[in-house]
Amino acid sequence: MKRALPVLVLSVAGLIPVWRYAPSHDTGASSTATEAAAPASTPSVSSSGGSTTTVVSGSTIDTEKGPVQVEVTFDDDKIASVRMVQQPDHPQTTAAVPRLIEETLQAQSADIDTVSGATITSDGYKKSLQAAIDAKG
Repeated sequence: MKRALPVLVLSVAGLIPVWRYAPSHDTGASSTATEAAAPASTPSVSSSGGSTTTVVSGSTIDTEKGPVQVEVTFDDDKIASVRMVQQPDHPQTTAAVPRLIEETLQAQSADIDTVSGATITSDGYKKSLQAAIDAKG
């Protein structure tokens, strides 16, 4: 009888992670990021005061966690901002996106580090970003 209480407590403690488990959304994609059929969009250009602003959407990249797509705003040839159009609904992705965008703005290219814990999303982000950069020309 002395063992019953500790066994019960440890059993409940062991079940808590099982109850809290949230599986990732399976899209049927392979374990690596692959380019989707949709290519990068045609650049949208506007001019004001001597500077040219171009907005380009990258390719939609289907990953194991879900689709990833970025939209890049260029001021002349400089990356001014990056916006995630599509991203997986996953806590690691939500935490990684600001870091990926910050690194992109510093590097001014798709040659950035992968965020630990969000490797799949980071790879999809980099592929979509590179497609947008290539589409701008």
